[in-house]
Amino acid sequence: MSEPATITLDLPDESATARLGAALARRLRPGDAVLLSGDLGAGKTSLARAILRAAANDPALEVPSPTFTLVQAYELPVLTISHFDLYRLADPAELREIGFDDALGLGAVLVEWPERAPAGMPREALAIRLSLAGQGRRAELAGSPGWLDRLHGLPQEARG
Repeated sequence: MSEPATITLDLPDESATARLGAALARRLRPGDAVLLSGDLGAGKTSLARAILRAAANDPALEVPSPTFTLVQAYELPVLTISHFDLYRLADPAELREIGFDDALGLGAVLVEWPERAPAGMPREALAIRLSLAGQGRRAELAGSPGWLDRLHGLPQEARG
C-alpha cells in the first residue's frame, strides 16, 4: 500500500485560505470526502466556506456553520456538496440518521470534526489538519492514494 500524499501549507491570512479553498474546489468529484480536523478556532469552517464559495463561483454565498443542524447541503452547478459538523454528534451511529452515506452518494462531503465518528469516515479521503501558526494558520493535507494525482500542483495554486 502506498503512503498518502502529504502537503503542508502556511495560510498567513484569509485570502490564502480562500486560494486553498478554490484549489480544492476545482479538484472535488462525486464521492469525495474532505475531512477537516483541528482545535476550535483553527479554521475548519473558514476553509469549508472557501471551498463552497469557490465551487459555487459566488464569493458572497451564505455558508452558516452547521454546528447545530449537523449538516447543510449545497446543490451547486457542478456538484452537490454537503457540509457536516460532527462536533455535537452524540453517537457515531447517528451518521446514518443525518444522511452521511446518502450525501456521499449524491456528491462530495466536507466534514468538520471527523474524529467524532472515525469508523464512519471513508478510507479514500483527503484529511486536512488545521492549526494556528503565528498570525495565520497551517494546513497539513494527507491524501489517500486516490488523491495523489489530484494534489499535484496544489501548493503553487494555493500560494497564488
